[in-house]
Amino acid sequence: MTTAPANLLAVRHLLLTHLNVDPDVHRSQDLEADEIGIVADAHHHGGYHCGSDRVVADDYSVVESPRDRSGLTLHASALDVGEFAVRVKGHTHNLISFSNWCVAQCVADAPGTRDLREIIYSPDGRTVRRWDRLGRRSTGDSTHLSHTHFSFFRDSTKADRDQTPLFRRYLTEIGLIASTPQEHAMEQKDKLIEDTGYPNRTVGDVLADLENLRNWLISPVGTAGLLSVPMAGSPAARLLTMAQGWPALVAQVTALSNKDFVDEKAIVSGVLATLTPQAIAAAIPPTVAKQVADELHARLAA
Repeated sequence: MTTAPANLLAVRHLLLTHLNVDPDVHRSQDLEADEIGIVADAHHHGGYHCGSDRVVADDYSVVESPRDRSGLTLHASALDVGEFAVRVKGHTHNLISFSNWCVAQCVADAPGTRDLREIIYSPDGRTVRRWDRLGRRSTGDSTHLSHTHFSFFRDSTKADRDQTPLFRRYLTEIGLIASTPQEHAMEQKDKLIEDTGYPNRTVGDVLADLENLRNWLISPVGTAGLLSVPMAGSPAARLLTMAQGWPALVAQVTALSNKDFVDEKAIVSGVLATLTPQAIAAAIPPTVAKQVADELHARLAA
């Protein structure tokens, strides 16, 4: 049966710890336990809230990306976050501001977003939009006016990759989690150890790029949801051009290998066209010419 993976349970626990301000009282301002879910109810089939036992034929959460096809397990790979409102240092933060912040992080391809497939949310409480990494859809149903849906590529769930950093950064930015000097020192140490030479580029980001490249190399040319189209003139673009032209090249070589390049009739016709009586006579030595003439005379007399 479909189960909730440990990495998404960790995200759920993190959000409840800091957004359910009064855990002993059920109130609309808090994010309550029943407002943040991972596994769909038993009547629900298809989509990222379902594992392999409850996906449907041509399920978009499986077929549209090799990351989902290779990562399909009994785990659900989605998280719903309900309404809340918290006030920190004179500012109110709620589901709308939280959702807009998360989408902006995804659009900027910020650290911690590479495993997110889609976010279905309301930017204003009146309309529903969808950020889709694969660019397949842009809207959602009206239930997302009161909750925000996060889909994670299934291979990240299967690998149990930590998904808390993005949400922890949000809670830190709004002031619900304080950065301690010790944490700052640890961050500096991690940066020194895992420095990639580029700002905001972690080792995890590089590994994600390598995984995407691997998926691109083993997938059919033109498969959606993989790497962006390479820049013109780049090595990857040239490799892609070669790959696209390979079938035509093979067909041309095969056709040439089956072709007979020697036209015997044309060769004989060409030779005979040059063998005029004068040419033949000029080519025969005088002694041989007399023998030929005598032989021809004898045959004609016979």
